[in-house]
Amino acid sequence: MTSLSLPKTPFSPPPTDSSSHFPFHSRTHRVNFPKKWRCSASEQPQQQQQYHHPKKKKSQTEVEKGIDPVGFLTKLGVSHKPFAQFLRERYKSLKDLKDEIFTRHLNLREMAAGYEILGMHRNVQHRVDFMDWAPGARYCALVGDFNGWSPSENCAREGHFGRDDYGYWFIIIEDKLREGEKPDELYFQQYNYVDDYDKGDSGVTIEEIFKRANDEYWEPGEDRFIKSRYEAAAKLYEQIFGPNGPQTEEELEEIPDAETRYKKWKEQHKDDPPSNLPPFDVIDNGKEYDIYNIVDDPVWREKFRAKKPPLAYWLETRKGRKAWMKKYTPGIPHGSKYRVYFNTPSGPLERVPAWATYVLPDVDGKQAFAVHWEPPPELAYKWKNMPPKVPKSLRIYECHVGISGSEPKISSFNDFIEKVLPHVKEAGYNAIQLIGVVEHKDYFTAGYRVTNLYAISSRYGTPEEFKRLVDEAHGLGLLVFLDIVHSYSAADEMVGLSLFDGSNDCYFHTGKRGHHKHWGTRMFKYGDPDVLHYLLSNLNWWVVEYQIDGFQFHSLSSMMYTHNGFASFTGDLEEYCNQYVDKDAVIYLILANEILHALHPNIVTIAEDATFYPGLCEPTSQGGLGFDYYVNLSVTDMWLWFLENVPDHEWSMSKIVSTLMSNREYADKMLIYAENHNQSISGGRSFAEILFGEVKELSPSSKELLLRGCSLHKMIRLITFSIGGRAYLNFMGNEFGHPKSVEFPMPSNNFSFSLANRQWDLLANEGVHYNLYSFDKDMMKLDEDETVLLRGLPNIHHVNDTTMVISYIRGPLLFIFNFHPTNSYERYSVGVEEAGEYRVILNTDEIQYSGQGLVKDDQYHQKTISRRVDGLRNCLEVPLPCRTAQVYKLTRILRI
Repeated sequence: MTSLSLPKTPFSPPPTDSSSHFPFHSRTHRVNFPKKWRCSASEQPQQQQQYHHPKKKKSQTEVEKGIDPVGFLTKLGVSHKPFAQFLRERYKSLKDLKDEIFTRHLNLREMAAGYEILGMHRNVQHRVDFMDWAPGARYCALVGDFNGWSPSENCAREGHFGRDDYGYWFIIIEDKLREGEKPDELYFQQYNYVDDYDKGDSGVTIEEIFKRANDEYWEPGEDRFIKSRYEAAAKLYEQIFGPNGPQTEEELEEIPDAETRYKKWKEQHKDDPPSNLPPFDVIDNGKEYDIYNIVDDPVWREKFRAKKPPLAYWLETRKGRKAWMKKYTPGIPHGSKYRVYFNTPSGPLERVPAWATYVLPDVDGKQAFAVHWEPPPELAYKWKNMPPKVPKSLRIYECHVGISGSEPKISSFNDFIEKVLPHVKEAGYNAIQLIGVVEHKDYFTAGYRVTNLYAISSRYGTPEEFKRLVDEAHGLGLLVFLDIVHSYSAADEMVGLSLFDGSNDCYFHTGKRGHHKHWGTRMFKYGDPDVLHYLLSNLNWWVVEYQIDGFQFHSLSSMMYTHNGFASFTGDLEEYCNQYVDKDAVIYLILANEILHALHPNIVTIAEDATFYPGLCEPTSQGGLGFDYYVNLSVTDMWLWFLENVPDHEWSMSKIVSTLMSNREYADKMLIYAENHNQSISGGRSFAEILFGEVKELSPSSKELLLRGCSLHKMIRLITFSIGGRAYLNFMGNEFGHPKSVEFPMPSNNFSFSLANRQWDLLANEGVHYNLYSFDKDMMKLDEDETVLLRGLPNIHHVNDTTMVISYIRGPLLFIFNFHPTNSYERYSVGVEEAGEYRVILNTDEIQYSGQGLVKDDQYHQKTISRRVDGLRNCLEVPLPCRTAQVYKLTRILRI
C-alpha cells in the first residue's frame, strides 16, 4: 500500500458550556485588533527605523523560477527583518515538505487524491476494497450488518497483505457467487458494475473470443510463445546449418557472407506461398560504409503499422452489470451499515471510518454507523449542467439547509432545491455558500463540530440529493461554495477522529496543543504527512465528487496560532512571526491553495481570519498564502456595537469609513458583509431583531420605531455593499429583516424546532419585510447593471461627523448617506469631479422600500454647480432627509 505525507498545524473549535452555543464566535474571548498592520513606512513613521534594512539581492534560482519568498513585502515597501526571515524559513520548510511528499507520491495531484484508494471502493474484479489509516492499531476488520458484525470475517493482519509500513490497512470484501454459479475462468475477468446496465455484456463466450483473436489478429508464426531464451537462437542455428550442423568450432566451416546466405535461402524458397516469404529485400550497392536500403511491400507495411494490441478482444471478456447480478451478490450491499474494528494496545474498539462518505452520526441515540453508498447506475445521479463561469464580483447568499424551511423541522436538500434556490436567483445573487453541510454529530453546533469530513450530513438527504442541489444551482447560474472547517475537529470518539486508532496522536496533537482552550475540540497536527494527505484530499474530494466551486476556510486564526487566536494584537508584524505562529498550519494553507488552483483553475478560496495575516491574498510564489478573498470580520462587529451600545446621534462617520476601508491595499480582495450567520445562529441577535424588537407592524405607536429600523437596515447594507471590495455576503433571511434569530433544538429549549427555521411567509404579502426584500433585490440589480463591486476603490471625499453625512464616488455613481437621526438638509453640497447632469437611480426613502418618499420626482434630476467643494471642481446641492441614502448616476457630461 502506498501512503502519504504532509505538514503540521493547530486550529480552533467551539466551546461546550451552555451559555455560549457556538464558542467559536464567543464575544467574551474575541480577538481585539485595534490597529491593522500597515504596509508603507509613511503610514507608520514611528516604526520606520525598526523596519528598514538593506535589501537582499534575489538569488538567480529564485528569479528564474519566479519565486520570491518575500516578494509581497518588497511590493508593499515593507522592511521588517524578522518577518522577512520568517518567510524565507517558511519557504524552505515548504520545499523540504514537498521533497518528503515526492518520496511517497508521484506529484501533488496524486497526494491530494487519497479518496481514490482510501475508504470503500468497488473493484472491477467482482469485489470491494477498503483502506484506512490507523498506525496505532495491531488488527483491523470491517464489521457490519453484511457480516453479522463479526470482527473476524473481513479482516486484515499486519504483514499479511494487511498493513503497510505507514499504517494503512487494506481489506478485500469478495462478492459472493450465487448458488449454482461457477467462478470466472479468467483471473482478469472484469465487470462494468458502475456503467450502463448491459454495457460490455457481449454474450460471447471466452472460447469464441480467443478463437477470433487467433484467426483475425495473429500473423502466421506469431502465435507461438517462446518458453526458453535459447529457443530463438537454436532455431536460427538450425536454419543456417541444418538439423545436423557442426557442434564444435573445429567442425565449423567458413560461414558465407550474409548476402550469399540470403540469396541461397531465397532460391530454396522461391516456390513457397507469398505469405511465408519476407515482404522485403535488403539491397547493397557495394560501396564501403554503405547504408543498407530496405525495399518492402507497401501493402504489408500499412498492415503492420495499423496493427494494434489485441485490447478489443480482452475488453470483450468483460461482463455488464446484468451478468454480474445474475452471477454474484455484493459482498457488502448498497446501504449496509458498517464500522471499522481495531485491536489496539488499549484494547478493542470500533470507529466510523475516517474516509466514509455517508454517515449516520446519531441514529435514535444509538451508536454511529457508516453507510456503504454504492447506488446502482439507474439510481446514481447524472450531472446535467456545467458550472457557471466565475464572475469577477461575487454576491454570495449564505445558507443553512436545515433551517431553510418554514416548518419546525430539519429541512432537506430537496426542500432547499424547491423553495430556496429560486428565491436566491430572483433576489439577484450569483453564488450560494453552504454552512453545516459536512457531517457533524450535534445539530445545535450548526455544523462547526465536524466529525466526518468526507460525508454530507445525512440529516438533509443522500449524496445523490446533494449532487442534485449543486447541479440545480449551476443550472440557475449560481456558484456553490462550501464553508469548510479544517481548523479544528469534533472531540467525539465514536463518530469523529479523536483517538481513532486508540492513540492520542493519530490525527491530532497530544497534550494541551491537541485541545482547543475554550471550545472543547481537537487540533490537527498539520506537520504529519498523512494528516495533510487526509485534509488536502478532502478539499479535492468536494470539488471532484460534488463539483463545489469554492471554499471559505473557517476560523483560520484558530489554526495559525498556538493560542488559537485568543490574544490581543497591536498590528506589529512581530506578532505574525513569533513563537505563537504555527508554521505547519500556514504551510498547509499554502499547499491547499497551490493544489486547488493548480487542479481546478476556476476555484475560489476565501480566508476567514480575524487577525488578517499578512499576505493572505498574495500569490504563494511571492510569499503569500494564495487566497482569492479575505473576510473583513471587523465590519459586523462595528455595526453591532453601534446598534447595541451607541445612541444614534453619536455614531462616528469616520469610524464607519475607516472600518469599512480598513485595508485599502487589498480592497479588491475583500469580502464584506453587514451581518452573516454569526448574528443569527451564534447566540446573538440579528440586526432586524435589534432594530424592530417585538414591534408589531400595524401598531400606530410603533411607526417611528419601524421607520428607524427600516431606514438603518437599508443604509447599513447599502454602504457596506457599495464601499467595499469585489465580494459581498448576506445570510439567508437577513435581506428581508428576518424578525427572529435561530435557536437550534437543545436541552435548554427542550429540543424545540420552533425557531430553527425561516419565516418565508413574510414575503407573501406587502409590508415591511417585503419592502426590505425589494430594496435588497434592487441593490443586487444595481451591481448587475452598473458593476459597482467591479469598479476601483471609491473616492471617499466627504466624511462629516457633525452633519453625519458620508459621500463617495465610485465610477459614474455618487453615493450620499445622511445618518443623522433628526436633521434633514434641503440643499446639501457635496463635491463631484465631472460637471453634468445626475439622476437618482436608488433611494432608500422610497415608499416601496417602506420609506416616506420625501424626495419628490422633480428632485431626482440634479445639475452640477461650478463651485469647488470637498476638493473637487464641481458640486451638487441635493435634498438629504434624515436617515436616508441616495445613489446618483452621471447621465450627461457637460463640457466647459
